[in-house]
Amino acid sequence: MTQEKIIATNKKAFQTLDIEEKIEAGISLLGSEVKSIKEGRVSFKDSYVRFQNGEAFLLNLDIGPYPNANIRNHDRMRKRKLLLHKNQILRLMGKVTERGYTVVPLQIYLNEKGLIKVLIGLGKGKKLYDKRREIKERELKRRMEREAKYGY
Repeated sequence: MTQEKIIATNKKAFQTLDIEEKIEAGISLLGSEVKSIKEGRVSFKDSYVRFQNGEAFLLNLDIGPYPNANIRNHDRMRKRKLLLHKNQILRLMGKVTERGYTVVPLQIYLNEKGLIKVLIGLGKGKKLYDKRREIKERELKRRMEREAKYGY
């Protein structure tokens, strides 16, 4: 049984993208960033993965300042390197060059060894009718559960 502690989840990514593949990646962080993430001071707003020179970088991930770090604090929106195998990077780069694919962070969590990991997802943007169908199915499911519970 794994003892992973989820720190933050990117709910917007699941709403706007149809996630086809999920990959666990390590992330290169500074000490004040690690402490700040463990306190939950992280936001996924508009964050994405970009590939440069055969490496993967996480951009626009907002990690709030750690209050006890004084002058040694980190830059909130700096570019952070993702730690992936070369074949994973090449495969993701090939998919991203295809039309409509994007790579975004889905979760940040502590794994069983206490290391901070990022779950990244490869997905395509959903169409408006896909989103509407998903909402309709969710509402129908809730209504059925309510009727089964209360006997309406």
